[in-house]
Amino acid sequence: MTQKERYAAAKEMYANIGVDTDAAIAKLKTIPVSLHCWQGDDVTGFDHDGPLTGGIQTTGNYPGKARTPEELMADIDMVIKNTPGRKKLNLHASYAIFEDGEFADRDKLEPKHFAKWVAFAKERNMGIDFNPTFFSHPKMKDGLTLSSPDDEIRNFWIEHGKACIRISQYFAEETGIPCVMNIWTGDGTKDIPADRLGPRERYKQAIEEIIAEPHDPKLVKPCVESKVFGIGVESYTAGSAEFALSFAATHDGVLPLMDNGHYHPTEVVSDKIPALLAFFPEIALHITRPVRWDSDHVVLFDDETREMAKEIVRCDAIDRVNMALDYFDASINRISAWTVGFRSWQKALLQAMCTPNESLTKLQNEANWTELMVRMEELKVYPFGAIWEEYCVQCGTSESGWFDEVKKYEADVLSKRK
Repeated sequence: MTQKERYAAAKEMYANIGVDTDAAIAKLKTIPVSLHCWQGDDVTGFDHDGPLTGGIQTTGNYPGKARTPEELMADIDMVIKNTPGRKKLNLHASYAIFEDGEFADRDKLEPKHFAKWVAFAKERNMGIDFNPTFFSHPKMKDGLTLSSPDDEIRNFWIEHGKACIRISQYFAEETGIPCVMNIWTGDGTKDIPADRLGPRERYKQAIEEIIAEPHDPKLVKPCVESKVFGIGVESYTAGSAEFALSFAATHDGVLPLMDNGHYHPTEVVSDKIPALLAFFPEIALHITRPVRWDSDHVVLFDDETREMAKEIVRCDAIDRVNMALDYFDASINRISAWTVGFRSWQKALLQAMCTPNESLTKLQNEANWTELMVRMEELKVYPFGAIWEEYCVQCGTSESGWFDEVKKYEADVLSKRK
């Protein structure tokens, strides 16, 4: 059977249950997913030489890590080449590019320090999302930034956040695509704190000062991201789920951002997505794969990944959910990690679009639980692989041949990096 024949047969099967696979493929081509730059260099960035601090840790030392902006951009191009679908670029502030010996600390960052990234994105017809970098810096005093009781420290990080608002506006104006700017810090305590309210009040006021920086809300979308705990802050985090969600709910123009690694192990973001969509016009996601905790493993086509995509699609919320990948694995080929993760999320979205959600919802509303279970189980062995293969072909990439290209790139390019 040829690829075209496989697709024709699968298309007919899906049509029999009310699914238009051509329409699903066409729709997925229009959906942007933000590709995170930090998978390529283990979250190192270009504004410091020290180790990662502030609850961030990368494990592994696979050869070929990007060492310069040029190397990182070349690696991103390899991922773009080998992944189907529309992309945005997701940057951290620590990826500022300085030239001719210039350096600006994070509170003094300007749009010009990201001009090369803008040129890179525009050449590839991509928008840019952005993240202030509240970690790996000498002014993380006692592991605190926006919640610090030290006015000088806190004000430094507030100014950093304001600078990032201005840079986000620049990104959106230059690319013509809105910029999602995510605020996350690892502020917290290793052991039981004496004061839980004070840090959160300072954190709240600091974020309010940041988002008060003038910006066009149609172009810049500030987000607040929560976390249950981090390395060195196991007992308390100022930016807990309740804090971040309450902040977004009480501040116009601020989106809640959920990272599916930032909750207790028994919680699932797939269930939280429709809960938030009942109240927020837009939400944001950082998509990862936690293994027991926020370990940022490569996204796979696993149960929770598929469930998250299903909820976005069945809630008719494609245009209301800002999707970005967020993981960093240094134990394997980094380009393969990027590629597998992006492809996995694309597969999850496409499979969700090839689900007869209306008929399944009808069975649920009729309390026809027996048939609902039967139909949902039947779908698990439908010939989805043929639909995915057709999508890859239409996007100009292959289902499996991409790995040979990555292995060649590793031999020709990555292996020569010392």
